[in-house]
Amino acid sequence: MNATFHDLKEASVFITGGGSGIGAALTEGFLAQGAKVAFIDRSDATAFTTAMEAKYTDAPLFIQGDITDTKALHAAIDRAVASHGPLNVLVNNAANDMRYDAMEITEDIWDAQQAINFKAYFFACQKAAAAMAPKGSIINYSSITYMMGSAGMAPYVSANAGIMGITRALAREWGPKGIRVNAIAPGWVLTEKQETMWATPEAKAAFLQKQCLQEFMQPQDMVGGTLFLASSASAMMTGQTMAIDAGVVGTG
Repeated sequence: MNATFHDLKEASVFITGGGSGIGAALTEGFLAQGAKVAFIDRSDATAFTTAMEAKYTDAPLFIQGDITDTKALHAAIDRAVASHGPLNVLVNNAANDMRYDAMEITEDIWDAQQAINFKAYFFACQKAAAAMAPKGSIINYSSITYMMGSAGMAPYVSANAGIMGITRALAREWGPKGIRVNAIAPGWVLTEKQETMWATPEAKAAFLQKQCLQEFMQPQDMVGGTLFLASSASAMMTGQTMAIDAGVVGTG
């Protein structure tokens, strides 16, 4: 990350799922800008937090919890505000892109997938907006899967379409308060989870052919666009979706 966004220095930032994958890259990206970062993660991110403190001297605030528990999610945001002051930035990043045969999806599977991939996004936005400094920025991570209509991922694809809906609705509703709400739709980012579970050589080769840029995407590729949307560099941008996908889809 070469760009410096000076207004992010000392900014209060809260990230969901900030201890691994894309979220960990985002946590480090904001720390590198001098921001005060808090994140919630269901898994133990103590080792990651210690590594970030050693590298940047100011450790991120790690709060272990489940974002599908709305009370726990709201309590985590309260802790972030108590430690770092009113929020300047919320990044809704945590998600679960499990694969299912549509004919085998049960009501329990559907509800669980919507809880993490959609419901938690809205209630994080709601709490953050109430705890946000003037001219705050909310960034919701969606996915190009809903633009592509990806098969085998109906709950996840549906949730990501919904994220675009709440992004536009909340941008309209909260714009008068000075709160911007935008979304990022990543392409296939090869996190450790993706490499372990789904990124077979055949799948990777097939997807690479859909990209304009012939390089596999990494978590660090998501940092620059997120910092841009968080900063005053995008001051008049709201209700928008920015695809960062090496050129698979078009949003115009």
